[in-house]
Amino acid sequence: MPVVTRFAPSPTGYIHVGNLRTALMNWMIARKAGGKFILRLDDTDQERSKQEYVDALKEDLEWLGLTWDVEERQSLRLERYAEAAADLREKGKFYECFETPTELDLKRKKQLNMGRPPVYDRAALALSPKEADRLRAERGGYWRFQLDQQRIEWKDGILGDISIDAASVSDPVLIRQDGQVLYTFASSVDDIDMGVSFIVRGADHVTNTATQIQIMEAMGGKVPDFAHHSLLTGPQGEALSKRFGVLSLRDLRARGVEPMALLSLMARLGSSKPIEVVEDLTELMDGFDIGSFGAAPTKFDAEDLFPLTKQWVQGRPFDAVAARIAALGVPDHLAEGFWRVAKDNITVLDDLEGWWVLFRDGAEPLIDPEDAEFVAEALTLLPPAPHTSATWSEWTAKVKEATGRKGKGLFMPLRKALTGQAHGPDMGDVMPLLQRIRAAE
Repeated sequence: MPVVTRFAPSPTGYIHVGNLRTALMNWMIARKAGGKFILRLDDTDQERSKQEYVDALKEDLEWLGLTWDVEERQSLRLERYAEAAADLREKGKFYECFETPTELDLKRKKQLNMGRPPVYDRAALALSPKEADRLRAERGGYWRFQLDQQRIEWKDGILGDISIDAASVSDPVLIRQDGQVLYTFASSVDDIDMGVSFIVRGADHVTNTATQIQIMEAMGGKVPDFAHHSLLTGPQGEALSKRFGVLSLRDLRARGVEPMALLSLMARLGSSKPIEVVEDLTELMDGFDIGSFGAAPTKFDAEDLFPLTKQWVQGRPFDAVAARIAALGVPDHLAEGFWRVAKDNITVLDDLEGWWVLFRDGAEPLIDPEDAEFVAEALTLLPPAPHTSATWSEWTAKVKEATGRKGKGLFMPLRKALTGQAHGPDMGDVMPLLQRIRAAE
């Protein structure tokens, strides 16, 4: 049987790191097994679902190289959900309820005050047809799935053996009063119809999984295998939910994070394997093992992405960045030397622009008052451009002979005068790139 996985986001906002973790795990399982990966848009909430978020979602996945084999939209499958709902009604597994949100809240509070779990009391099942008709006309109804109140068990790919007593869980609402089909139902129908064989998602879905197992069984479908990964927290263990606005993939991309740095981190975060930057998706898949992940909440710090990005960027050969360097306006004869000098002094590729501006336009000289006379004399000994890789050593040798300065007292003032910085790349490599020396003007 082929392996089929899916990523089923709601297009109600931009994809964030929590979504990515789920998408990546499902993608790697499918690709590693030579199976099928489905992108399924959970867009039954027409008020909140936006095409702009669909477009952004696809763009973000394509930026990462996480391609999909099939795209599905739940909003195009409403007739199928109606058909499945009718089948469950015939089987006596669906029942209509009429409580208002306020009434349900009062019931929950009463149960909690009595020390009981806040489980729906199935009061709707005791209504006579006449009472149901009256309430339906007065306020409309919504539909619940009637769980078999027995233990629901499965072998989870990450959490191990799971056993949930269905009697401790409320019968799930599957269709709202306004007719909207909810995630728990639509997802169950889709997973059966689309032959999904493996589902990886967050640990906050464990109870959903228990109810969906019974829903799928009631529909006569084959239940997939499940694995529930740990939830991400902030670096101090705080909830990430309030920070997702600045942890969207497009925000990270705008900050210069490279795809393979992000994927390398997310593919290992929370597992027993070390986090290492890999070259490509094939290497990423080869090292992936769902069984290596743990159940404990996993700390995520976006700042960890920048050392990984730096490592990946600095490992790029010139050919991989030549087009980007050309776009900055670096002349062809300087391009390769520019990359050799700049790459060890940047974190993200966007940092290249700052270095080219420095080399092209010259730096604002940084000259300490006590060095002003020395620098002025040294600049009179600087040979005219064009400079070569030998210019620095030849020039500083002349300056040493003329001034008697040596060591740091010789080299540091000259570096600061030419580059405006106390530290940086080897000056022998810098000299051929400097198109302008403002200190000499």
